Amino acid sequence: MKGREFIDTNVLIYADDDRDPQKRDLARDLIRALLRGRRGVLSLQVLQEFFAAATRKLGMSGEEAKRRVVLYSRFDVVTLIPADLFAAIDLHRLHHLSIWDCLIVRAAMNGRCATLHTGDLSDGAVIESLTVSNPFAALGGNRP
Repeated sequence: MKGREFIDTNVLIYADDDRDPQKRDLARDLIRALLRGRRGVLSLQVLQEFFAAATRKLGMSGEEAKRRVVLYSRFDVVTLIPADLFAAIDLHRLHHLSIWDCLIVRAAMNGRCATLHTGDLSDGAVIESLTVSNPFAALGGNRP
């Protein structure tokens, strides 16, 4: 059985972005597989960022974005406490990543994930015990 896998916001956004059908399909396949296998993890931060980006960048209605948030809430949702922020700040200092990415890394670690799926970090990078997987690496480009 595969381990737990964390999904970053950009994967969720690509799943609804019709401007790049290849990335959209890859994102949807990954989301389906993780839902089906009950191995997917995300954080409250990811759900918040998804809602903001879906309504702002994709022009999705608030009602539709909320439906997606409800769907994605079927994943194991990690919430952070102040001690996690302190640990994320240490990650920021050690790895020179944005604080937002460090909060995602910390949430993935708290969720006991082995893999972090994101287009924001280098594919194959290892941060602490977490391996970064960019599901779009073979296609080139990262961000929606």
